[in-house]
Amino acid sequence: MMNGFGFQRTPVVLNLLIINALVYFAQAALSAGNEGWIYDYGALHHYRSEEFRVYQIFTSMFMHGGFFHLFFNMFALWMFGSTMETYWGSKRFITFYLICGVGAGLTQLANYAYDYSAIDKLELLSSEYDAYQELLRLNVTVGASGAIMGVLAAYGLLFPNTRMFIMPIPFPIKAKFAIMGIIALDVFGGISKVPGDNIAHFAHVGGALVGLAIAYYWHRQQNRRSF
Repeated sequence: MMNGFGFQRTPVVLNLLIINALVYFAQAALSAGNEGWIYDYGALHHYRSEEFRVYQIFTSMFMHGGFFHLFFNMFALWMFGSTMETYWGSKRFITFYLICGVGAGLTQLANYAYDYSAIDKLELLSSEYDAYQELLRLNVTVGASGAIMGVLAAYGLLFPNTRMFIMPIPFPIKAKFAIMGIIALDVFGGISKVPGDNIAHFAHVGGALVGLAIAYYWHRQQNRRSF
């Protein structure tokens, strides 16, 4: 465990790892032969989609699009979440994590509104409307990345000079620069919209900004009490 902290001191991180893994394997088992239906219910859809439900802002952060998507998210949660839970305590950490995840989901809904704004303004024929609904149904968002980006952003704010190795860079980088670089890459990815890129970059950015705001506020409150 990072910095010597054990899972006995980070029960929320442990439970999040277990829940995300169980949901992933439940997805695989329940969607055998028909992958779409489980995403219809749990993934985050455009708010104009007939499949959209408000609870998807929450459920989508526990679903993943593949094993490596799950693995890298959970590895980052273990690496950075363990430190943050030990620093803040379990109740504050889970509150932080869920708010960042919801913030990422709301940012993604705003991104949907922008990306599909030209079509949303049109008066569609019945056949065109059905085709549009199918398009919206297939373009959904899943993953814990938004919440985890909030955790990473908080780590960079509170432990800015901790040195980290980021592959493939062959030398250690201070956390504040590494996290800033990761956020900058997401901003660039969201703006450039490279064909074939299915990463919800702006959801990541939204989670990071929410995480920064909360961590900064809590840190200032703590400093005031200490003073």
